[in-house]
Parts: sequence; structure tokens; C-alpha cells
Amino acid sequence: MTNLNEEDASFEEWHETLVRVRYSETDKMGVVYHANYLIWFEIGRTEFCRARGFSYRDMEENEDAWLVVAESYCRYKAPAYYDDELLVRTHITELRRRSLRFGYEIVRISDGKIIAEGETGHVVTDGKGRVRSFPTGYTQLLAAVPESSIHYTQPPGERVPEEIPPE
Repeated sequence: MTNLNEEDASFEEWHETLVRVRYSETDKMGVVYHANYLIWFEIGRTEFCRARGFSYRDMEENEDAWLVVAESYCRYKAPAYYDDELLVRTHITELRRRSLRFGYEIVRISDGKIIAEGETGHVVTDGKGRVRSFPTGYTQLLAAVPESSIHYTQPPGERVPEEIPPE
């Protein structure tokens, strides 16, 4: 069992994924609809895993292991709007033999403001929904240093500048 502890620096490593708010993700007032934050959390954790050398699909198809969302939490701190560029920051807060927790921050690139933060709890199951342990090697991959620390969801020509000029 791997538990998060203060000495484990790999759990302090945030993976960052950039997204741009699409028009379809907003309401009539141009504000992002609240459920989209959970979708962005999913994008963040999917890319977190990819950066560590595996995908959900690998676990499902090759190991009959599924990461089921058992709980989710999101605290909305400020609104996001159409065409905002957002940084989805993801890290593991707890890793056990049969479960794990991810923590998230969503940051608006234009002003660096954290607009939402949250957490999801996951249980490992087989394809029939029975709780099982992580397949061999996956807890080590999850705890490993990532192959890359940032992922862009936009086409290469639309990447966010590395430095944000002061206003």
C-alpha cells in the first residue's frame, strides 16, 4: 500500500493541462456551466495518467481494472467565461491498494486566479463492479515522476504563453 505522506515528493508534483472554454460550455450569460468543472477534472486526471505512461484504456482492456468515481467535490471560487484559457492542475492526494484520490485546481491564465478547486475519490473495480486491488505496477506508475508536466488540449498554434505579462 502506498499512502501519501509528507516525505513523498512525487505526490506534491502537479500535472498541468491547458483547456480553453468553448461556447457550448457556457450558459446564456457566457458563464461556464458548473458541471463542466467535473469534466475538466476528468481531463486533468486522464492526462496525469498519460504523463506517467499509461491510460485508463490500458487498465480497462489489459487488466480488467476500472477507476470508478466514488465521490467528487468542487468549490467554485470565481466564474470562468467563454474563450478563457484555463490551467487544470492535478495531483494525487492519497494512493492505496484499492483506491486513490486526486486533488485539482483550475486557474484562469489571464490573471492567475484559482477559480475552482476540488477532489475526486476513486475505487478500483473489475468489469463487473467488484472492488479489487490495483494491477501490478500501476501504483508505482501513479507515484512516479511524470514524463511531462504540462499538456495542451489546444492545437500547437494556440498555446498559452509561458509567461503572463503583468496587467
